Amino acid sequence: MKVLFVLTSHSELGNTGEKTGFWIEEFAAPYYVMADAGVEVTIASPKGGQPPIDPKSDSPENQTPATKRFHADKALKAKLSDSFKLSEVQEGEFDAVFYPGGHGPLWDLAEDKSSISLIESFHQKNKPIAFVCHSPAALVHVKAANGEPLVKGKEVTGFSNTEEEAVQLTDVVPFLLEDELKNLGASYSKGSDWSSYVKKDGLLITGQNPGSSEEAAKLLLETLNGGR
Repeated sequence: MKVLFVLTSHSELGNTGEKTGFWIEEFAAPYYVMADAGVEVTIASPKGGQPPIDPKSDSPENQTPATKRFHADKALKAKLSDSFKLSEVQEGEFDAVFYPGGHGPLWDLAEDKSSISLIESFHQKNKPIAFVCHSPAALVHVKAANGEPLVKGKEVTGFSNTEEEAVQLTDVVPFLLEDELKNLGASYSKGSDWSSYVKKDGLLITGQNPGSSEEAAKLLLETLNGGR
């Protein structure tokens, strides 16, 4: 099986002067769930090359077994540094797509036309699509075949307003993901802040926060193996 991972290329945290990007745990944990199961993973990002890492995700309190494994994995680091340009990958080459989060996607993947058309193509071909934390932002302009928002009427989750408040970025981000999903007509729900919480609606899988990334990846793998 082949799964495409799509990471952000956006590194600026609004006008704060601080850096953002993707969250290591949300990439590493799902990557190893897939790789350990024999899945071939391809990495892409809007600009290609090395996707920016959110420096906060590298802090001691955010280390997990998966991030520690990542830091020791020279082969994966080399692969990550040479990600494909999103415009150069095609849905037909893959069985599913997984979007790790971090705050970066709120700025670029939410608006990226290649990403939007890619997700629409996966959906039209009845292939699983999975998102975690802030990466459901990549769905905000994605349409279903009837022209309505793909998430309309779907059970979804994503980084919550209360979690955004806890990291003190409510006034920095371009939009609040929970509010935006609700505005699009999604049936949004959440678990306790920072606890693992995942929703599956058909072939759409969403996880709430970094702690949900491994469970979301396992659910994607189960779906790929026929557990629909």
